[in-house]
Amino acid sequence: MLNKKSFFCYLAAVILAVVFGMSDVPILWRTGMFCAEVFIRIFRCISMPIISLSVIVALASCGSSDRMRTIWKRTLFYTFSTTIAAATVAAVLYTIILPANVTTGVSPAPTPVARHGYLYYLLDVIPDDVMAAFIHHKVLSVLLISIITGISIKFIPEEDTKHVVLKFFQGLHGIFLHVTRFVVRALPVGMFGFICVSIQESRTGVQLAEMGKYFLVIVLANILQGMFVLPLWLLLKGINPLKVFRGMFPALSVAFFSKSSSAALPVTMEMAEKNLSIQRETSRFVLPLCTTINMNGCAAFIFTTVTYLMQNYGSSSSLASMVLWIFISTVAAVGNAGVPMGCFMLSASLLSSMGIPTQLMGIILPFYGIIDMVETALNVWSDSCVATAIDSPECLRIKKFHGGKIC
Repeated sequence: MLNKKSFFCYLAAVILAVVFGMSDVPILWRTGMFCAEVFIRIFRCISMPIISLSVIVALASCGSSDRMRTIWKRTLFYTFSTTIAAATVAAVLYTIILPANVTTGVSPAPTPVARHGYLYYLLDVIPDDVMAAFIHHKVLSVLLISIITGISIKFIPEEDTKHVVLKFFQGLHGIFLHVTRFVVRALPVGMFGFICVSIQESRTGVQLAEMGKYFLVIVLANILQGMFVLPLWLLLKGINPLKVFRGMFPALSVAFFSKSSSAALPVTMEMAEKNLSIQRETSRFVLPLCTTINMNGCAAFIFTTVTYLMQNYGSSSSLASMVLWIFISTVAAVGNAGVPMGCFMLSASLLSSMGIPTQLMGIILPFYGIIDMVETALNVWSDSCVATAIDSPECLRIKKFHGGKIC
């Protein structure tokens, strides 16, 4: 939650943005445009290393015993299944609700996808130069490299070498997370720029009301995933979702208000072990791993945002393209681990890497705080469901409760 100092910083940024954006003095609204551009560049600069290092560290850190390998495989299967389901729900809602394009002063630009076709785009994911993937902000190529690197570290035969390599990547990961925290502290400056640009565009034809359906798709996708898809999945495994929800409610509350799965992780593990009787070995491996790779809310946001902005800038959404983006959103969401405002930065980076204008991200940003609260709660709820399903199912069979407690 925001403290008083942060609240007043954001309030001042919004007020200044409105004043500068409504002004007819060129130097004022150009200042806002400059701040917005600086922040987009910062997003692009730090997104690639954070995404890569998050995936490498997550994959390289998992255990190697037979039991842990089994838990690891089940965790991967469950997390990717639920994340794909979340992106699919968003795709279905997007098709039904059909958000309208926003009228802006920016002329539609052809995208690499529209120009070359999706088969070419899939081929382009495979890098022919490791450094070029980072230099040219090819997000999916970076993800592919990171997945291969993280898995390969686990197979280094010399334990000392493996330990040194893993510590190296963990150190780099920590450095970039600290850099990200500094960026988040300066976020009021970025918000000032984005809102200023948004107001300028609204004066030249942007219809903010037209984005209502876009926000509706995201919110409904999160609600349906959390209230119907995940509970149904638990029921199919013979687990009572209401009892799991009640046991994990403190952790979900922390996640909602802190907007951070990582911040809520200690409470999540404690509630899982205390209220759900999940084995400590399971909870302390599965939940941190899920905090890294199980991003239901992020996948829904990435799919909806990227599809919507592509639509606004001239790219049609066919069934094949939506299926492709369900997969892309699922894979890209893995890179959101521990990154403040990760979904927003990840989406902006994906769009930038494809040459799609990101001006509309400035309109989304002021509302992203509320979206982020819902997404984070969904992510932790999904983590809890996965950990419960992986643990011994006998403990959580329906109607097997004692003294009002689970198990």
